[in-house]
Amino acid sequence: MAIIIGVDPHKATHTAVAISSGEQELARKKVGSGGTQAEHLLAWAEPFETRTWAIESAAGLGYLLAQQLVAAGETVLDVPATLASRVRVLSTGRSHKNDPNDALSVATAALRSRGLRRVEAVGHSEVLRLLAKRNTDIGNHRTRLVCRMHALLAELAGGGIAKEINASDVDRFLAALTPATPVEQTRYDLAVELLDDIRRLDTQLKASHKRIRDAVRASGTTVTDLFGVGPILAAMLIGYSGDIGRFRNRDHYAAYNRHRAGRVLFRWPRRAPGLRTREPPAEPRHPHGRHLPAPPTPLRRARLLRPPGGRGQDHPRGPAGAEAPRQQRRLPPAPRRRSTRPPLAGPGGQTGTTQSQRDRLYIPDGRLFGKVTPGPNPTLGQPSALGSNQRAPIAPGRSP
Repeated sequence: MAIIIGVDPHKATHTAVAISSGEQELARKKVGSGGTQAEHLLAWAEPFETRTWAIESAAGLGYLLAQQLVAAGETVLDVPATLASRVRVLSTGRSHKNDPNDALSVATAALRSRGLRRVEAVGHSEVLRLLAKRNTDIGNHRTRLVCRMHALLAELAGGGIAKEINASDVDRFLAALTPATPVEQTRYDLAVELLDDIRRLDTQLKASHKRIRDAVRASGTTVTDLFGVGPILAAMLIGYSGDIGRFRNRDHYAAYNRHRAGRVLFRWPRRAPGLRTREPPAEPRHPHGRHLPAPPTPLRRARLLRPPGGRGQDHPRGPAGAEAPRQQRRLPPAPRRRSTRPPLAGPGGQTGTTQSQRDRLYIPDGRLFGKVTPGPNPTLGQPSALGSNQRAPIAPGRSP
């Protein structure tokens, strides 16, 4: 019966869980990190004869334990942390985040997943990786110090040093300065200290480059035969790629180094022999797209819709080969669109109380004002049924 032992490594402790082929937990063990961590785990797993170790992130926190087990002759698989977490979350049992459940999910992922990478003993590629990483760290640290030096020199004298900083340039720059205030003296002292740090890092970079050249030469690689690949770049490629057999194809390797498949990895020079280069455009390209042709206007669009040889060549009634005279097609003006909304009403109920262009469409017969609302009756008495030519009688006691 095959036994899978999943290990959840940590900085202080390691938790191991053994399961059977039916995903049944058989035993668990928690050991402290130290010089005897591998011995304790091997003594605990001795009853399981046919066993396979599955370590989460065998290239991370579990690197040392995985290499110790491989050195002891054990079979070790590398389980990605994302795969183990997916198994733990989607499992039907307990999915709480703790060390035993994590180790159980690692073992289950190794039991059910195919194509997991088998951990091998590190070789010369690890040496190149360590040296390349150290060289990159030294270069990044020197860049930070140079930026600080630029800032200090610009505060000591106008403009500072307007080019790449070298130790000799800083020496000449500081020799021409005479601090006059305590603040300038402090900046001057800090610049001198930064200069000492830059010189120390320059010495370390030279030593690092020499070690990388010796290591690449000892590896016997042929990557440096490629045009443009030196010892530093070769150390990074070989060191970070590791065992090339762990990649299924070129697309897998391109996804690993975040590179698009089908593109050239290196930028070749224009005059490299035997390489195809992209021809420059016939006309210079404008950055804002002004080199593109102008879009067709409405008049040009009518011409484009007609056949190229005129209308006579494909007209059924015209003679063969006859070409009609070219005439410019003019589109009829669009009819005025009238609104179906009711006309606007003024304060007194009339329409058309404004002379604006928008409201002239609603003015009947071109009038500026509508019918005026009639006022009150001017008579004092009650209206009578008299004719229009007769006057109402005058009340007694009143003069006409």
